[in-house]
Amino acid sequence: MRTKAVALYGKKDLRVREFDLPEIGEEELLVKVISDTACLSTYKATILGEDHKRVPENLEEHPIIVGHEFGGFIVEVGDKIREQFNEGDKFVLQPAMGLDSGYSAGYSYEFFGGDATYCIIPKVAIDLGSVLPYNGTYFANGSLAEPMSCIIGAFNANYHTTPYVYKHEMGVKKGGQLALLGCGGPMGIGALDYAVNGDLGIKKIVATEIDEKRINRLKKLIPPSAAKEKGIELVYVNVGEVENQKDYLMELSDNQGFDDVFVFAAVEPLLILADGILGNDGCLNFFAGPTDKNFTVPINLYNVHYASTHIVGTSGGSTDDMKHSLKLTEEGKINPSMMITHIGGIEATPEMILGMKNASAGKNAIYPHISLELTGLEEFEEKGKTDPVFMEVHKLIEKHDGIWNEEAEKYLLENLSN
Repeated sequence: MRTKAVALYGKKDLRVREFDLPEIGEEELLVKVISDTACLSTYKATILGEDHKRVPENLEEHPIIVGHEFGGFIVEVGDKIREQFNEGDKFVLQPAMGLDSGYSAGYSYEFFGGDATYCIIPKVAIDLGSVLPYNGTYFANGSLAEPMSCIIGAFNANYHTTPYVYKHEMGVKKGGQLALLGCGGPMGIGALDYAVNGDLGIKKIVATEIDEKRINRLKKLIPPSAAKEKGIELVYVNVGEVENQKDYLMELSDNQGFDDVFVFAAVEPLLILADGILGNDGCLNFFAGPTDKNFTVPINLYNVHYASTHIVGTSGGSTDDMKHSLKLTEEGKINPSMMITHIGGIEATPEMILGMKNASAGKNAIYPHISLELTGLEEFEEKGKTDPVFMEVHKLIEKHDGIWNEEAEKYLLENLSN
């Protein structure tokens, strides 16, 4: 099968390559990728190249396909796994395989990654149950099940304690106060959606950002009135307008401190702030992964000893987390597409990935089988002035309150597929 893919050849060296995939083995799958959503982790792997723990050596001779948040159709099934899979079935991938090598889709394999028209899912991924059936018809939300699983896994990893009871109570605190710091990016949006709509029993949520545009978008996507209907008090704070952030946030917690604090940017002042607003038995989740192996910040160890404050860090989500994400999406409780701000085809992917660190965009949804430069959702209207296809896409986005959606995806694929 001929495929077109975005491959990593070395540090900052991404190329679109077209080549023939080998024949699949008896316990492998050939799949057609319909959508892949871009992750900042791919940017980190691109910058570090072979120095990244998941990226193998010899990239120049054996470049790896990037992209790990993807779904599509099964095209061909290996002879020994025909009882497990059927040609034509829809799937989404759970890329977190937990291998000792650290290898996973989008980081480590020459023929296995989401930024491709077709790829081969190897035996190791199939043996680990990484290929999940997808019952939906909207592929972008299928791709986003993976980042949502990372969010769900993070919420599950937080924990709380009772003095002299040597068993942790897992999860964010029921009836507690939650702070989401720097949550205007895509993962912060997903976390806020889950915190409000995931039936977690949270009493109060304080969501902060320093960018006014991002704050306004958050308010539009998840208004405080929607949270109130769930019995949650939701407060947005533009910290750029606050002189003393710690004092202000502590006041919002009734000077009790927060039970759970999530940090969505690997920035020293933000982590110091997060540590400073923890309440008794407060749990700080350092969600944003740094690229500096020596990234260190001061924390209040007095509070660790006397107030039982503690820190966790999570990366990825389990298969159960991903199944839960799919279930909540299918039930309409969460809408991961709120994270999407840009749409593009495979040719736009290398430049998009290399520019991720400096971009203020949310999730980029890549459709490998269409030709389209990276386009912001708000840009389709302007493009539509000269192309009726884009004008219709714009209308379908507006129909859904400015959010990417199944109708827009279906129309785009029908009209722009190669």
